[in-house]
Amino acid sequence: MPPQGFRFEEIDVSKPHPARIYDYLLGGKDNYEVDRRAGEALVAAAPEARIGLRANRAFLQRAVRHVVGDGIRQILDIGTGLPTSPNVHETAHETAPDTRVVYVDNDPIVRAHADALLSGAGATSIVLADVRDVQTILDHPDVRRVLDFGRPVAVFLVAVLHFLTDEERPRQIVAALRDALPSGSYLVLSHATGDFNDRTDAQAVYNKATAGLNLRPYAEIEPFFDGFTLAEPGLVQVPFWRPDMSPPARYKEVGIYAGVGRKD
Repeated sequence: MPPQGFRFEEIDVSKPHPARIYDYLLGGKDNYEVDRRAGEALVAAAPEARIGLRANRAFLQRAVRHVVGDGIRQILDIGTGLPTSPNVHETAHETAPDTRVVYVDNDPIVRAHADALLSGAGATSIVLADVRDVQTILDHPDVRRVLDFGRPVAVFLVAVLHFLTDEERPRQIVAALRDALPSGSYLVLSHATGDFNDRTDAQAVYNKATAGLNLRPYAEIEPFFDGFTLAEPGLVQVPFWRPDMSPPARYKEVGIYAGVGRKD
């Protein structure tokens, strides 16, 4: 059964969607046949894709614990994707139940499922908006209701910016978000790369989806943290950002960089 408020006519099921491919590869159920076919094609093209996406999800949870442990009580998660437990607010609330969280995504199915999940969740909200329109996000009444930009905020852009082309100016988008944040705020970011393998075939899978995959090298990802001080160990492959245990050797093939930076 779809969640209350969900309208099928809002959803394009003729093409795979990155959030639903992600959900499928994480073992979720909120996906369609077109997404499952794309997910299998992605794994065939990039065998490490499934472990990479799971490592990315684990990084997200570790990063939440890190920023909350440093006193952050406000999180803006842009490009949140379909809810996968434990979610950002659930992870944050394990340490600090007063943490306020706003999720942002441009996919109506994400909002529908998140609305159902967040009913009764208190100071947590979901906003339907696009990362390409930063000002709309920052000015959205639900964002302003939950978050106080006079106090530090952690902005999460986890596995989002690689769906933007250079023409869509991802660096300027991150800079606009940075400039809206007070000192002591955080940027949590992960981004796909082709530094470790040729992933032309994987890109081809996303080129048939609702958003293409734009792999970037380390030298183009690190500048997203301009104006932030990277926490140790810096910008590294996602399984190696403060892992809870030593990752297996095969994780060295994972083509996703991740980092956490604090605004000075």
